[in-house]
Amino acid sequence: MTETLITSRDNPLARRARAVRDRKLEGLILIEGVRLCEEAIGTSLLIEDVLCTERLATDERGARLLEALGNAAKRVSFITEQVFASISDTRTPQGIACLALRPETGPERLASNEERPPLIIVMHRINNPANAGAILRTAEAAGATGAVTTAGSTDLFSPKALRGAMGSSFRLPLWTGAEFSEVLEWCRAREIRTVCADVRSERAHTEIDWTVPRALIVGAEASGLDAGEVSAADEALRIPMRPPVDSLNVSVASAVILYEAARQRSERAQQGHAIARPFPQT
Repeated sequence: MTETLITSRDNPLARRARAVRDRKLEGLILIEGVRLCEEAIGTSLLIEDVLCTERLATDERGARLLEALGNAAKRVSFITEQVFASISDTRTPQGIACLALRPETGPERLASNEERPPLIIVMHRINNPANAGAILRTAEAAGATGAVTTAGSTDLFSPKALRGAMGSSFRLPLWTGAEFSEVLEWCRAREIRTVCADVRSERAHTEIDWTVPRALIVGAEASGLDAGEVSAADEALRIPMRPPVDSLNVSVASAVILYEAARQRSERAQQGHAIARPFPQT
């Protein structure tokens, strides 16, 4: 571990951190904040640089975090508060950030999680990073086995999405940038039934059998899924709502549905029944 003191915004490492934050430098992600950096420890993330202010080392929790990161990272650099403010993506910086290699994603990552029956959340053209992060957080909490974003969706590894997921992005198997039709074909090949969230559907989310392998597809915040996309899936569902409310935030809707899936699966397991088989071997 090498410790240096950075006092200039023009320092190469500070410029590099800003480029990663602004997604102008591929292959790296910016992880900022005490809690998020704590979540990164012990995962498969490869941390290259740690940037922190001196005040972090004076706090007991911060000192423990700094020691752990020092053992995991290639380099630790202390920087002034002013320089840290120039790289931070938050209004109230906590004085700690990491530059890590961008995690690998893809269909093979989903297929690697074979110890549990598939329950996958597919985010189609979701463009709000806070919503995407919240969906990932809920998906992991509800027992989902993986998540997918389609082409044109927000970057799950942007600073805002990472804060919303609060560590779930590092643990949940992910496939990013997939084509919609590609996801449907992948699911069909593995006998995973796709179900779209659609306010026009006549079936409630509680009427869907979630004990079989499933992929829940949710659409963009403003427009949802179009008729062609809904018809391409195996089934569709809606969440019953009292008028005049006719829609929910996509992250809230995803949470309602995923926890119904978790409830059904938990009840089936308690009854001593095996929940539907995992991915077939290919």
